[in-house]
Amino acid sequence: MSAPQDQTAYLLGEKVAELSAALLARHPKMPTLLREIHQTLSKYPEQVTLMSEDDIRAVVEGLKIQTGVEFAATVTKPSGTKSLAAKIGKLGADAF
Repeated sequence: MSAPQDQTAYLLGEKVAELSAALLARHPKMPTLLREIHQTLSKYPEQVTLMSEDDIRAVVEGLKIQTGVEFAATVTKPSGTKSLAAKIGKLGADAF
């Protein structure tokens, strides 16, 4: 990595670490940190692939708290419906 990328990665890591601390304290600076992280990732999208799982988790947790959104843990399929492939198979090739 080049020097500017190293510095960007370091600054991003610092912001994420500060965000992690803010999450624990429900700090009022959290929206500002999220905006700065978003701006950094928009300007340097390659930094997303360099972030650790813990950094990504901290950002997602911050966004969940800030927006009040919860992600679905699992998606269940209704038990009474058949898949499209099963329906087509039942009709047979003559249906086309």
